Amino acid sequence: MQPTYQNYIAGAFVGTPDEPTIDVTNPATQELIARVPDASAATVDAAVAAARRAQPAWEKLPPIQRAGHLRAIAAKLREHRTELARVIVREQGKVQGLAQVEVDFTADYIDYMAEWARRLEGEVLTSDRPNESIFLLRKPVGVVAGILPWNFPFFLIARKLAPALVTGNTIVIKPSEETPINAFEFARLVAETDLPAGVFNLVGGRGATAGEALVSHPGVDLITFTGSVATGSRIMQTAGRNLTRVNLELGGKAPAIVLADADLDLAAKAIYDSRVINTGQVCNCAERVYVERGVHDALVDRLAKLFAATRYGDPSVEADLHMGPLVNQAGLDKVAAMVEQARSDGARIVVGGKRADLGRGFHYEPTLITGTRADMDIMRKEIFGPVLPVQAVDDLDEAIALANDSEYGLTSSIFTRSLDSAMRAARELRFGETYINREHFEAMQGFHAGRRKSGIGGADGKHGLYEFTETHVVYLQTS
Repeated sequence: MQPTYQNYIAGAFVGTPDEPTIDVTNPATQELIARVPDASAATVDAAVAAARRAQPAWEKLPPIQRAGHLRAIAAKLREHRTELARVIVREQGKVQGLAQVEVDFTADYIDYMAEWARRLEGEVLTSDRPNESIFLLRKPVGVVAGILPWNFPFFLIARKLAPALVTGNTIVIKPSEETPINAFEFARLVAETDLPAGVFNLVGGRGATAGEALVSHPGVDLITFTGSVATGSRIMQTAGRNLTRVNLELGGKAPAIVLADADLDLAAKAIYDSRVINTGQVCNCAERVYVERGVHDALVDRLAKLFAATRYGDPSVEADLHMGPLVNQAGLDKVAAMVEQARSDGARIVVGGKRADLGRGFHYEPTLITGTRADMDIMRKEIFGPVLPVQAVDDLDEAIALANDSEYGLTSSIFTRSLDSAMRAARELRFGETYINREHFEAMQGFHAGRRKSGIGGADGKHGLYEFTETHVVYLQTS
């Protein structure tokens, strides 16, 4: 008998007998592992109402006390780190080591955001009037709706919850229907702490049902979403009816530039690590490579060896893997179709290039492609799978021009021994992040933000924290 989870609203797990459920399966085996609720509009309304009721008292609590509640949650996660990682492996297909990193990083992130309790700052502004003081205060927006993706589902709980709570907001979270179990286990641990009822609420459901009800709700003050461009666009349209603020982290098509003077061993390993991590299902990982012609073959040779040696399979039974399955059939079909289109367009498959025959599950071979052109879909559209296309370029000018010729603008990287080239790329690449001589992976104290269709606003660090606040200017006139 597989478990059936319940929504977490106002500090209690609540079930509604007539609400449908969603089957959650293991993408490596396609086996049913649990069922979660597909919350109705009425259930979402109850969750938002609970958050609304709890928010005034939570805001009045001194920030350092709010931080104490966050630290208690982080401590709970560390107590159950192994079983939480197991859940992520089974429902998302993440390899065991990365799943454990995700759990540990989530706890660290919550603690990091809790540290901002004594660092929340306003400003004192100069006045044009005698005997007047002007204060700019930062206050919570109110009720936050956090809508999560399936690729790093556990960490994204923290990325949305921790800054929201420490700044005095309450939150309703809806996990992805592909990977909701970890969020319900998170709620189970929260229920064991003394977090006030209604500060954190969790509803399961599909985007078209629970998601739609949440983003269209007039009681929500900020929607923070991580996911696809198409869904982000629909959320913006829906939020516009109530003029609800949005924070969107969307897709990416990250370029990696390799110059002739680069350390090719370092470049190949960093790009490989940035491509196969989470089976390529990461918005900021390297999606396309531009390499100077003089070192093209040498780089491809190094990448080919790494791709050919990739170990993949079912991470719930094999510990020492580089990658697991794609999350679902649609993801597998998309990757396969993009590779076939690249082949038809004249690209050359160096390694891989087909679905992996492991008997069951959504597995695709790690794939390296050369002979690509700028007009190919494989170089322009987000793959979100373990496929790396490589294009030869004449120089840095061409590499930067091709890198910037994209509807996305999240992350980028360059590999070079030249400080001049590195700094020029940092100046001219139109992306939210540029990594120099290292893999694509952001720091919690940075600011993870994209340009163009990669999103609106950002996350992490001081600037991400203040996304969850609004300003209040006070003019104080004294005699």
